[in-house]
Amino acid sequence: MADNSRDFTSIYQTDERADHWAREKVRRQERVQASTETLMKAADLRIGDRVLDVAAGTGDLAVTIAQSVGSGGHVVAVDSSAKMLAHAEKAIREAGLSNIETRVMNAEALEFDENSFNAVICRMALMLFGNPLTALTEMHRVVKPGGTVSAMVWSSADKNPFHGLPLQIAFRIKNIPAPGPDKSGLFALGDSERLENLFRKVSFRSVSSQSSTHHRKYDSLQDAIASIKSSGGTVALHNIMVNLSTAEQEKAWAEITEALTQFGGPAGFEAPGEVLIAVGTK
Repeated sequence: MADNSRDFTSIYQTDERADHWAREKVRRQERVQASTETLMKAADLRIGDRVLDVAAGTGDLAVTIAQSVGSGGHVVAVDSSAKMLAHAEKAIREAGLSNIETRVMNAEALEFDENSFNAVICRMALMLFGNPLTALTEMHRVVKPGGTVSAMVWSSADKNPFHGLPLQIAFRIKNIPAPGPDKSGLFALGDSERLENLFRKVSFRSVSSQSSTHHRKYDSLQDAIASIKSSGGTVALHNIMVNLSTAEQEKAWAEITEALTQFGGPAGFEAPGEVLIAVGTK
């Protein structure tokens, strides 16, 4: 069978992906609100700060940051997808903010001078970059001495069954091993020691990390499965599924549905999740 996989960037930059991300904005904000507050606290933002939001997506975090640093502060929201940033610009206009700018940019080659920002924040993207070490090194370069770089990543697969179980089932049916920690992927930095060591390798000091839990909620199990199957589903799962036969795909979706049934009930679907939040000072 021919390999029908697509790389993360080509999928991420599609209109469908960006539109799905925008539609899920409210659900995403509700799910990660407490974790985002922890991330913001770790970043130690001050009124008037100049902040870089890396992999800003549709801009909901950038808006929160801009409100935190006040009108005298400034936020630069960068992302590799112009489609995502188009949604971000709409969110910025709707929020009535004038202290945010957006720029299409590769996180592994940030187009800023050294010591340009008081803080750099990266939410739910570091583990997906082709080379997380290179991206983190760039963040270290552009933050000012004494400034912070903070990142939020998925914890381990077993702590995130909404994504972990489908991937486990798909890997087994395809008869391929899950990617190791040396490969970028959803759970590549899901170990706190590994995450902290990445920060230390870039010469950050006062490195620390903590976990934060959340719950992924849908009206029903069927809605949850539909979300996994949609254009907003994980790239890794998509790339396995497109390389399965029709019969194998049917088997995989049947097993995924059965595995996730435990999180459904009369009140809807609710699966636990966990992220790790790391911070280091330059």
